Amino acid sequence: MRVLLTGATGFIGSAILARLQARGHEVTAVTRRVGSAARRLSPARWVELDIARATRSQDWEAHLKDIDAVINCAGVLQDGGADSTAAIHLAGPSALFAASEAAQVRRVIQISALGADPAASTSFMRSKGEGDRDLMARDLEWVVLRPSVVLGRTAYGGSALFRALAALPVLPQIAGTGDLQVVQLDDVVETVAFFLRPDAPGRVMLDIAGPERMSLENVIATYRRWLGFNPVRTVEGAALMPLIFRLGDAAGWLGWRPPVRTTARLELARGSVADIGAWTAMTGIQPKRLAAALAEEPASVQERWFANLYLLKAATFIVLATFWIITGLITLGPGLESGVRMLGDVGAGALAGPLAVAGACVDIVIGVGIACRNTSRHALWAALAVSAGYLVVGTLLASEQWAAPLGPMTKILPLMMLNLLALAIREDR
Repeated sequence: MRVLLTGATGFIGSAILARLQARGHEVTAVTRRVGSAARRLSPARWVELDIARATRSQDWEAHLKDIDAVINCAGVLQDGGADSTAAIHLAGPSALFAASEAAQVRRVIQISALGADPAASTSFMRSKGEGDRDLMARDLEWVVLRPSVVLGRTAYGGSALFRALAALPVLPQIAGTGDLQVVQLDDVVETVAFFLRPDAPGRVMLDIAGPERMSLENVIATYRRWLGFNPVRTVEGAALMPLIFRLGDAAGWLGWRPPVRTTARLELARGSVADIGAWTAMTGIQPKRLAAALAEEPASVQERWFANLYLLKAATFIVLATFWIITGLITLGPGLESGVRMLGDVGAGALAGPLAVAGACVDIVIGVGIACRNTSRHALWAALAVSAGYLVVGTLLASEQWAAPLGPMTKILPLMMLNLLALAIREDR
């Protein structure tokens, strides 16, 4: 079957792509930016198209030629930066659905979310619900799948967050969370494959969830046992959690997609449970319990590394961005006179003042660049280059600084190593 798949490089989309390829389907994979995915995944054809901007049916017409089925996996948790829930969940998909209707595509499968409703309390669930309603009003063999929190061996979103929380030496209490029926990614992917069968029913909406209700603490404890960590005690941390979620919101506006944001807090409070009888009866799929799914493949040292590094990644980028920005501000402010004097002492002459100001501005630009996801890679390389330049120039013009108290030159080396670490762990998926 010839399938057009949106969100093909995402957590769910990439798993669906791999499964369909393995079963002989011909997949046209749509994503905003292909990037390294072209080396990891191998659809029949890549299409670089931003669904948030493809809001006219004609934007999709050329890509739907000879397509038998469409699977829409595009999604974002929250508005921020270049992400718009209304555009990605409604405007873009609506154009895709209209074009599919005009092209007489046989089947359209929508990956929605459990609790999606136009009257929901979050923009994520509202826009998902509006997208579902748009699809179900069309003359298509539509299927709307509404999974609970999806977990899998690949780590992104909830999968990554639960691993990270399981690695903490103490667990901050997150008050007011509802029960979860977490569902395995494999079960979601198998459901999609079922509905691509020629004899599969259409015009159905199904809730997809795991077979057991679990508290958030139980989910984290299950991951902790799988990772091989000792049991952990819970500490009072409710007062800090709103701040952490707000920091996540700020990171979202800088282009990052942390799972800890206000939408996640509201959805955790609501919980995610469902009656899965209709889903299991129609498809014959028996969803796996979390512990059983994890036990199928014991955690490796790579899993423990990831769990321990996940929250440290955020701390690393915050520290580096803050360091470069503050260094520049100090040089422009209280440190300007001493900086100019130091440059003058090594022979800069009349250029000492402009050089000090220029260096400070470069530091600030690097710090801001590290803070913004889209520029962070280039900024980190720039930080390495500037640090190396400081070492070379400092050694040539002021070699005595290597023996100075507090080690101003030697401290550049661990800073460079931290930059290399940030480059190594920058990618989300």
